[in-house]
Amino acid sequence: MDILPILSTLRRHKVTAFLVILEIALTCAIVCNAVFLISQRLERMQMFSGVAEHELIQIQAVSIGKQNDAAARAQEDLIRLRQIPGVTGAALVNQVPFTNSSWNTSVKLGPNQKQATLNATQYFGENLLQTFGTRLVAGRYFNADEYLDFEAVQRDQKLQAKVGVIVITQALGERLWPGQSALGKTIYLGETSVRVIGVVAGLIRPALFNGDASAQWSMAFPLRMNVSNANRYVLRAAPNDRDRVIAGAVAALRKADPHRVIIEKKTLDEIRSGFFQNDRAMAGLLVGVCIALLVVTALGIVGLGSFWVAQRRRQIGVRRALGATRRNILNYFQTENFLLATIGIALGMVLAYGINLFLMLHYELPRLPAVYFPIGAIVLWLIGQVAVLGPAMRAAAVPPVVATRSV
Repeated sequence: MDILPILSTLRRHKVTAFLVILEIALTCAIVCNAVFLISQRLERMQMFSGVAEHELIQIQAVSIGKQNDAAARAQEDLIRLRQIPGVTGAALVNQVPFTNSSWNTSVKLGPNQKQATLNATQYFGENLLQTFGTRLVAGRYFNADEYLDFEAVQRDQKLQAKVGVIVITQALGERLWPGQSALGKTIYLGETSVRVIGVVAGLIRPALFNGDASAQWSMAFPLRMNVSNANRYVLRAAPNDRDRVIAGAVAALRKADPHRVIIEKKTLDEIRSGFFQNDRAMAGLLVGVCIALLVVTALGIVGLGSFWVAQRRRQIGVRRALGATRRNILNYFQTENFLLATIGIALGMVLAYGINLFLMLHYELPRLPAVYFPIGAIVLWLIGQVAVLGPAMRAAAVPPVVATRSV
């Protein structure tokens, strides 16, 4: 029974009602897309790495001058590092997850294929997979006699054909051979073919330049690094031992070579935190924008409600004198606000969809899931009803005697 009087009142205040509807619509459109972007960032920050993150340490060390005995020095370093109490694994590797730079190569499925099927990252290092703590789901890791020196393979093309075997991630295998086992399959890196002997559950790429979809397209090769072509030592230890192990590792490396420069010493947890720093900042910024918009919208509704209560005091008093209860007056203003919010939300959903299409077209973002629309509507309805409650209660408190006062 209150709908017709409400609509009649809103027609007399078209500009004010339109501004409130527009404010709610813009808030709905922006908040729906912002919350979606926040969820995308949070999901990205929880990305599966496939390694024992809480147990890994990276130490970057650079030797000054040319190292004629680079291979022997690397083995000596690894022996010293493995002797540190608490160390359960050590490897000299070409790259580490979450470091924003990676060694990549094109992958083909046939020798005569002109265009590559995809681009994947390459991990090198003796016992790298075991040190990283990857989980083997099929096949095996490399045997000790399968490792070759990376430097020698680079110099001699004949040795490249002897690499022969490879371990890949489950995601890469599924992408190359959907619905099939990757074990025993052959891939081509240029003119060189390698056979898959093992599949691990995951091993994230160090950099995600091609987007998150290819984050797990990784391969490991049986190539042994030395101090002239790699400077990343990875140690594995219990989380509680990591600080002590870092101190011991730095001391051991400096003892082996007093002129060595330690560039970086971090846990993988710290490396990961730095890698996703921009994502956290963007999520925080978007949360702030959402809160600000919702607060401004709520204040706008409070202001409008207060203005209309002040303008309608005589009308409210007349209704009270004619028998309207406080609850009737309260319901009137809440229903009015609900109608305005509903129109604004409906318009906001259309705007939200349009904004999402723009982001999909220009920034390659995924489609906004439909579930965000009802969630956004419910939030705005609740905020609208809470915001108008104060002015509505003041309106309900207007006494009937106001109707008898002169204007």
